[in-house]
Parts: sequence; C-alpha cells; structure tokens
Amino acid sequence: QATLAESGGGLVQVGGALRLTCTASGRGFSRYASGWFRQAPGKEREFVSAITWNGLRQFYSDSAKGRFTISRDNAKNTVYLQMNNLKPEDTAVYYCTEGLETSDFYAYYRREGPYDSWGQGTQVTVSS
Repeated sequence: QATLAESGGGLVQVGGALRLTCTASGRGFSRYASGWFRQAPGKEREFVSAITWNGLRQFYSDSAKGRFTISRDNAKNTVYLQMNNLKPEDTAVYYCTEGLETSDFYAYYRREGPYDSWGQGTQVTVSS
C-alpha cells in the first residue's frame, strides 16, 4: 500500500474554488490509477473523480462534471483536484485514493474495490 496525504481543503463561499492535492509515497506512482471520493455528514462515501496512471483518461461523477478537474504529475507523485463553482452540497471530507490499474478498473472505478490505499481526508466546507 501507498501512503497518501491530502491537503488544500478549507472553508470557501458558494461559487468559490479550491484545489486539493494528494501526494503519494511508499511505492511507485506509475501504473496506479488515482481517485477522489468524498463523504458528507450522515452519508456514505461517494465517488467524485478518477484518473488513469498516464493521465490520459479522466472520469467524473455527474455532480463533479463540468466543475471539477482531476490531473496528476507523476514526476511529483501527486494528483490534484481543481474544484470550481463550489456549492453547499460539495461540503464533505475528501479522500484521495489509488489502486493498480487493471482491466477491471475501467468497469469499477466508481466503487471503492479497485483502490487499495486511502488518505486521511481533508475537509471542504462551502458556506452559503
């Protein structure tokens, strides 16, 4: 497993932006897809976005599409989530995750199963 550390969360007003950063250590970064999930109070953790190990394909939840952008820098073992036009319903703890990019990843990237490493989470609060 890798050790993942998120940063960049905070308090922002509606319509504002934040960029989350996740830095991985403990194993090679290449060949591992990365993703972001979030968990709001009283709700289950849900998929937000994922990116293939080479960065060529990105996936988004319906709520993130058009507002969030995932990217990665393999030279820095880092993945980013740029969040624009934030809404109160985006308030949650955001978790970075990664897992080996097998053929199953493309079918199951919205689920937690393909991922074997998780960060501690960073709080994002959007005030209205």
